[in-house]
Amino acid sequence: MTDFLEDGAAVVTGGSSGIGRAISLAYAEAGADVVVADLQRASRDPEEDVPTTELVEEETDRSAVFVECDVSDPSDTEAAVAAADDFGGVTTMVNNAGVFRGEEFLAVSEDDFQSLMDVNVKGTFFGAQAAAERMVAGDGGAIVNLSSVAGLAGSAGFATYCASKGAVRLLTYSLAAELGPEGVRVNAIHPGLIDTAMTTEDVPIVGSEAGEQYLEGIPSRRYGDPGDVADAAVYLASAAGDYVNGESLTVDGGMTNTN
Repeated sequence: MTDFLEDGAAVVTGGSSGIGRAISLAYAEAGADVVVADLQRASRDPEEDVPTTELVEEETDRSAVFVECDVSDPSDTEAAVAAADDFGGVTTMVNNAGVFRGEEFLAVSEDDFQSLMDVNVKGTFFGAQAAAERMVAGDGGAIVNLSSVAGLAGSAGFATYCASKGAVRLLTYSLAAELGPEGVRVNAIHPGLIDTAMTTEDVPIVGSEAGEQYLEGIPSRRYGDPGDVADAAVYLASAAGDYVNGESLTVDGGMTNTN
């Protein structure tokens, strides 16, 4: 069984805040050095006043480095993956960076559409490509793409976002088919309503009246925590997930399949 975290090197895009920050720390706790790739070193959450890289080195025995990265620019994602060479080469790639916003479909401009697609789809595609090139040439690896429950079912007011996350889901399946024979596992995580800046600031749901209505449709009766998603990401890259490939792992408290 192959564990790509034990003494491995992980690259996590969007790793400064929220889900990416939780995954970075969980991976370090599981034995991996971490490249935190993001637009800025500081977290978007003012309560997270210690940068992810410092948190990793304070709370674990692994190393971490920050790389400024705009995932819509393939040269940036390539540089982030290359930074893992200092840790022995990338063994796990987490394409987590994403944009979440609501919209009125008839008012969406081409620029609005393209800016979201550039991050959510293009960033994932070329992040996976940069990592896979090294993994195929080496001893394999694990790629974890962050989709969403919005990539499983359509939702009014989020047409572009749903389209982007559906694309991530099918990209994941295609890459699993293509890269599996080369020793690279590719899986997707579909988070539900997770308590992060995306759901408190970008699209204010958590803590709102609408959020309370959402809770009524979640069997677990709570919002998700970034750590819930991080646990799934650890599983998919670890030996425990050695035979899991081309899979969608939904982390939503039961919301999608019970409504």
